[in-house]
Amino acid sequence: MDELRLRPVVEDDLGMFRRLAVEPGLIGLDWGGFRDAQKAARDFEEDGFLADDHGKLMVDEGGKAAGFVMWTAGSFDEITTYWEIGISLLPEFRGRGIGWRAQKMLTEYLFLHTPVQRIQAARHPENKAEQRSLEKAGFQLEGVIRACEFRAGEYRDGYLYSRLRTDPPV
Repeated sequence: MDELRLRPVVEDDLGMFRRLAVEPGLIGLDWGGFRDAQKAARDFEEDGFLADDHGKLMVDEGGKAAGFVMWTAGSFDEITTYWEIGISLLPEFRGRGIGWRAQKMLTEYLFLHTPVQRIQAARHPENKAEQRSLEKAGFQLEGVIRACEFRAGEYRDGYLYSRLRTDPPV
């Protein structure tokens, strides 16, 4: 298996983000219809996808962009901040153990460089592979979020996973 690492997004990566906005099926279950293919370039120009309240890093396997991980700040009480994370891998990189390793690396990175206590991830109930990936990365299922997402013409449930800074290391 090639070396896996997370790295900042560079301008050459923007083509992948354009594809994710306009190619149905490339992003998997998260396809929500056609989007502005140039938005990623504008966002990259603004902050390089590394802002105080959100970010994206490329998942790089052996020098090839396999996809990206992302995080965004949230709060339940407007005082305490948590990170919500996500991942998107290109189809040819799925099913190879990259996802859980990349999410583990992102979680370690965020706990090392930010003071949050909680990192969470919402996932589709039908995406069993992603659920296993989160569990391998040390996340625990907290429960079902009912009718939390409008996708493919209907409201659908989601699963909420979390990992706390105080959880045992993976």
